[in-house]
Amino acid sequence: MALAVIEPVEIPKEEPDIFVPQPEIVTTPCDPWPRPYYLEDGLRKVHPYHYTYNTYCKQRWRGREILDIFATEFRDRPLEYYKDAIECGKVVVNGKKVPSVQHKVVNGDIISHTLHRHEPPVTAQSIGIVHEDNDMIVINKPAGVPVHPAGRYNYNSIVEIMRAERGYDWNPLPCNRLDRLTSGVMFIGKHAKAAAKLTDQIMGRTVKKEYIARVIGEFPAEDVVCDQPVMQISPKLGLNRARASGKDAKTIFKRLAYYPPPVKHTNGVQSAEQPSEDTRTDREKERDAHMSWKSKEGYSIVRCLPLTGRTHQLRVHLQFLGHPISNDPIYCNQRVFGPHLAAGDALSDHDSEIISNLNLMGKSETAEAMAYHDEMIEEYNKRKAEKMTGEGCEVCGTPLYSDPGAHELGIYLHARRYACQDGRWGYETGLPVWAKPPVGKDGPMEATGETDPMALVEGVGTLGLGKEGCDGDGGSEQAKQSGPLMVMPG
Repeated sequence: MALAVIEPVEIPKEEPDIFVPQPEIVTTPCDPWPRPYYLEDGLRKVHPYHYTYNTYCKQRWRGREILDIFATEFRDRPLEYYKDAIECGKVVVNGKKVPSVQHKVVNGDIISHTLHRHEPPVTAQSIGIVHEDNDMIVINKPAGVPVHPAGRYNYNSIVEIMRAERGYDWNPLPCNRLDRLTSGVMFIGKHAKAAAKLTDQIMGRTVKKEYIARVIGEFPAEDVVCDQPVMQISPKLGLNRARASGKDAKTIFKRLAYYPPPVKHTNGVQSAEQPSEDTRTDREKERDAHMSWKSKEGYSIVRCLPLTGRTHQLRVHLQFLGHPISNDPIYCNQRVFGPHLAAGDALSDHDSEIISNLNLMGKSETAEAMAYHDEMIEEYNKRKAEKMTGEGCEVCGTPLYSDPGAHELGIYLHARRYACQDGRWGYETGLPVWAKPPVGKDGPMEATGETDPMALVEGVGTLGLGKEGCDGDGGSEQAKQSGPLMVMPG
């Protein structure tokens, strides 16, 4: 038998992978554990600590000077600080100090900024647990606490506070978002699969949402639909307003209660039938004549059903209707929006002035709601509001802020209920304290099923407003019999 000669096959040597390191960056000097929290005067505070922000060059930054990027994209520090930080190497690109503040960044650059971080305090109120199972936690978020680390907030955020309570390796996954100043129902996924499933439902508009708001004046008794488009006019400030050319937005409003101002007493006798003497000066009368909100007495508790999810949608729509949230430091602030608070205004074009006005808030001026009606505590609130103290940090020289007042820790807006469209699940909280009747007044202590406006969502299609975010095709009998709707067109 012949033997075949097999030539040896030369197997090429595999070259070892050559590791190409990422651009050297400044890593976070410390990630303190346990978190440096302490509680004081009803606030959760964080001891200052060193921190490094690392971020890739965004598309809109390409080809721009580094100082220009910091000056236009960030609001936390003045321009002089960023100039000095770049020149002394606190701000570096790809781990290296740049030659000048005119250095232009390019695609792929990593910008690092190391600073002595001062976080604002938040409420010391605990995060309420509405429901918990193996997949998720439903919480009652306190007002004034941001969901994610952002801006001046890091450890004082829902994500980090829950991590501190449950362990360093625990990773909470928020499924819906609430503004920092808003309280109420939030869903926290315990694992990625559960979080993705619930997030898809919320983003797909198969979840009904109900909020509670406290607004200035007597809100209409009939149900109101506002479909005024909403536009963001300043990404840097997160500022929005009603604008005909904005994105589609739609909300149903239903008044739950109206509470007129307290009746004044003279020698123990009510004087409601006789108007009190007008003690205003001529200058004050002239000033008040230009403030339409001054004539709106008392406040209303309103149920809000958003059918779309634009940023600040409820706050903007209530402002447009002439009944802004009564302690909203932005949309109920005449120093920002002018004496009429932009009621019914979707066409005027003075955005730059509004942005400039808002930029002043929290620096030399306090950011209180200027239409706030409780005049007895107005001066107290001004003294207690968070603003720059004129002092600086002994370590880094950062201008220090005073503690926020109680009125700054949140606004009168609460996410009361989230429910699956097909009725499989629903979670809700009770009414917040500020939505319950004041002492000596009668009013609803809870939102009862008989006045539940959730059914209105099902009936919107029958009112010629389309079926966006609605159930079925005709709505329920309850919706059809719930009373007239006042439609505020876009």
